Amino acid sequence: MSAEYRRTFEPTLLNMPKSLQVKTINLALQGGGSHGAFTWGVLDRLLEENKQLQIEGISGTSAGAMNGAALLQGYCMNGAQGARDALDNFWTSIGDMNSFDLPQRTMINQMLGNWWQTDFNPAALMLDAMQHMFSPYQMNPFNFNPLRTLLNKMLDINAIRSCGSVKLFVCATNVETGRVRVFDQKDISIDALLASGCLPFTFQAVKIDDVPYWDGGYVGNPSLFPLIYGCDSPDIAVVQINPLIRKGIPETPSEIINRVNEISFNASLISEMRAIAFVQHLIDEDHLKNEEAARLKRMNIHEINAEDKLRVLGAASKMNCSMDFLLSLKEIGRATAEQWMKENWDAIGDHSSIDIRETYL
Repeated sequence: MSAEYRRTFEPTLLNMPKSLQVKTINLALQGGGSHGAFTWGVLDRLLEENKQLQIEGISGTSAGAMNGAALLQGYCMNGAQGARDALDNFWTSIGDMNSFDLPQRTMINQMLGNWWQTDFNPAALMLDAMQHMFSPYQMNPFNFNPLRTLLNKMLDINAIRSCGSVKLFVCATNVETGRVRVFDQKDISIDALLASGCLPFTFQAVKIDDVPYWDGGYVGNPSLFPLIYGCDSPDIAVVQINPLIRKGIPETPSEIINRVNEISFNASLISEMRAIAFVQHLIDEDHLKNEEAARLKRMNIHEINAEDKLRVLGAASKMNCSMDFLLSLKEIGRATAEQWMKENWDAIGDHSSIDIRETYL
């Protein structure tokens, strides 16, 4: 931990020893459409502990990248409270985009209070069918993207690039090579953020310097290596949206596609976790010479998730931008972050709070 981050503090909302020092952590934010509101809640709660928990770097994909950009813009203007306000503003604006919010609840689900279920909404079924018959180049030849309008209105890219308090890395997929492109802070742009969340069946590929990009989730959801090599803190907390485990066999077309996407969007994360676990095994078992071990960085891996709650959401709900849905996800995120801090605070800066091999291998 860097020396400038070390100081004692009086605990606020957490039941922590008074002599505990400030801790520093990096965040890996997954994408997942409107489910990114869960991450909004996680970040909102973590930022409340800004005097005790400093965020050094953020690696984000799709909604995770946009959460990171909003956080940086607010942070550089008014610290942690500014970051919370900017995130609130961003997601409130998403909730106001009613024209983009097709998968609403059916009347029956509204009567039953089941606002989670949108997969069988006629509009959602029709949109899904059309996306498999027509490409975005046919359905949307003028390449209209309401997110571009929103991001242009809300974000000050120069402020984000110049923010020295938190580092930001944004992941996208190079369509031509199939490789991950990580935009570091000096390369952040509206196009980079849109590329990171460019689902190929929904939007035309985003071109940057004449290179086409799709959603970063296919090759980095998100990428961890920028946090390993670009930040000092050895701690990475993955804010996970896409469930790793889903029991049973998917049977309907939407269930099958949803599970295929979950597996695809978790594959790169699992691969990086395997590499981290392998390096830690080499260090722990003394398989390396002293000089070799000294060149390796031991990482402390943490995971903030609410799989049991997010797993029940249908794939179409990732396009549900209704404000009640977003606020409910935010509250789940806040409660999850609160519980995670209570259970794992002592691990930050000391050891991983999950068994990487058991969780990812």
